[in-house]
Amino acid sequence: MTTLLADSSTTGWAIGYTVGIIVVLVVVALVVPILFLARSIGRRAAEINGSLEDSVENTAALSGLAETIASAETIVAGLERGRHQLGG
Repeated sequence: MTTLLADSSTTGWAIGYTVGIIVVLVVVALVVPILFLARSIGRRAAEINGSLEDSVENTAALSGLAETIASAETIVAGLERGRHQLGG
């Protein structure tokens, strides 16, 4: 009877270790692809950031667009007044 209890006691430990190892392997199998994807995203993020910085430099002149539009409207209004004074 003592031998039977000893066998069932170690069987429980063996099942516990086996289940624990399986759980760890499943977690690793799920986490490793996520880590590879995160590393890939991190590499691309640097490229995207560089491209966005270039876009900021290339579109900096657009900050004066409102002033250009206002000046153009003033010029057009002046031309219309001139045309009206000339009878046209």
